[in-house]
Amino acid sequence: MATLVHTLADHSDDVNYCAFSSSCLATCSLDKTIRVYSLNNFTELPYSPLKGHTYGVHCCCFSPSGRVLASCSTDGTTMVWDAGDGRVLAVLAQPSGSPVRVCRFSPDSTYLVSGAADGSLVLWNMQSLKLYRSGNVKDGSLVACAFSPNGNFFVTGSSCGDLAIWDDKMRCLCNEKAHDLGVTCCDISSQPISDGEHGFRYFQMASCGQDNHIKLWLIVFADFLGAELKYKYTLNGHSAPVLACAFSYDGQMLVSGSVDKCVIIYETTTGNTLHTLSQHTRYVTTCAFAPCSPLLATGSMDKTVNIWHFDLKQPCAANTVENESEVAVEDWSEDDVSAWLCAQDLADFVGLFKRNNIDGKELLNLTKESLANELNIESLGLRSKVLQKIEELRMKMISVTVPDEFLCPITRELMRDPVIAADGYSYEKDAIENWISNKRRSSPMTNLPLPSLVLTPNRTLKMAISRWLETQQK
Repeated sequence: MATLVHTLADHSDDVNYCAFSSSCLATCSLDKTIRVYSLNNFTELPYSPLKGHTYGVHCCCFSPSGRVLASCSTDGTTMVWDAGDGRVLAVLAQPSGSPVRVCRFSPDSTYLVSGAADGSLVLWNMQSLKLYRSGNVKDGSLVACAFSPNGNFFVTGSSCGDLAIWDDKMRCLCNEKAHDLGVTCCDISSQPISDGEHGFRYFQMASCGQDNHIKLWLIVFADFLGAELKYKYTLNGHSAPVLACAFSYDGQMLVSGSVDKCVIIYETTTGNTLHTLSQHTRYVTTCAFAPCSPLLATGSMDKTVNIWHFDLKQPCAANTVENESEVAVEDWSEDDVSAWLCAQDLADFVGLFKRNNIDGKELLNLTKESLANELNIESLGLRSKVLQKIEELRMKMISVTVPDEFLCPITRELMRDPVIAADGYSYEKDAIENWISNKRRSSPMTNLPLPSLVLTPNRTLKMAISRWLETQQK
C-alpha cells in the first residue's frame, strides 16, 4: 500500500527532478533553484534553497556517499555543491555552452557525467574538477543517463530515440533505436542479475519515451564481447508520453511518471501494476525511490513534490540479505562485493576495493588495521562504518535461523535495543523512533492508531537475544 505522507510546495515553477541520498531529498525547478530537505521530518535544510544557476535547473543528483550534490541547467553549466553546508565547490561549464539536460555521478564518485541539448557529453574528473573526456551522441539532444552499478559503463538516451552504451574512455560500445519518438529517461537497477548458463552478469535497465512506452532491457558487458543490449518486454499503462522512470533499490519495483498526470508502480519480475497514483494535477516529470527507506518522491509541473510511504514487510536491507544468501559470502566475486557496497551506501569504496582485489573471503578478513594500513582509509568514521557493515554481514551468516521474535517487525533485523510500543509489540528502538518521527501515529503491525507514543525498554527480550547470540558464537 502506498500512502501520501507529505507534499512539498516550495518551488514557484515546474519541478524538473528529485533525488535522494540516505538522509536528504533534493528537488530542482524551472525557478532556477535547488531545494534540499531532511528525510527525518521533510523540513528544508538551513542553507536551502541553493541559488547560482541563471536559468531553470533540469536535473540534480547526489554522489553515492551523499556528501556532494550536482545540478545542471539551461545556463550551460553543471554546479557541484557541498551537501553538508551548501557551498559551491565548482561550476563546470559545458564546452559547447549548450543547455545541460542531465548529470550523473559514477558509483565510485570518480566521474560526473553531464549531457547537453546539442548532444555533447562530458566526463568530469571529480578529484581535479576538470574535464576528463568528451564526446557526442549520434543524433539529437542528450536527455537521459544512467551508470551501471559496477561503474564499468554508462548508458545515454537521446531525443532521437537512441540508447547508447559508453565505457569510461568515452568509447561508444553499442547504439540501439529504442523509442521512435525519443527517449525521455533511463535507469539501471543497482542489483545485477547473474546468468548461470554463460557466467555473465546482466544489468536490468528501463527506458521510457514519447511513445507512451516503458521498455525493460538486459545489458551484458564483457571485455571480449563488448556490450550488448537485449530487449526484454514493454510495460503498458500510461496513455501519454512517459517522462520519468526509476528502479527501487532492490530492483523489485519500477516507478514511472507521465504526461497523463499518473504515477504507476510495477513489479519488475512480472510486469504487473502494483499501484497507480493520481494526485498530481499536471504532468509528472520526475520520480525516485529512497535508497534505505520505503519512500518514493514524485515531482510535477504542478510545482509540488509528493512523498509516498510504502508499508513493506521487508525494507530494502532485508531484500539485500535475501539476495546475499543465494551465494555464500566467502564465495563472492569482486563484483558481488561491489554490489554489496552499493547496497550498504558505501559505493564510494567500490573503486578502492576493486583495485585491491577484495572478494568475499578478503572482505570477511578485513580489520581496522588493514583498512587503515593496507587500504589507506584515513577517516576513522568511515573505517568504523565499513567495519560495522562487515560485522553485520558476519552476523547474518550465523543467524539464518534467528527466532522470529528476535527480529524487529520494521527492519526484519536482529534487535539490539528492543522496546515495547503502545500496541504491545516489540521493535528496535531506532526503527520505531524513526517511524514515529516521520509523523506516523499508527502501529507498524496493526495499522491502528497508537494510543501513546511512550516506548518501554524490553529488558527480558534483550537478555534473551544476548543469550542466543552467545550460543551462536561458540
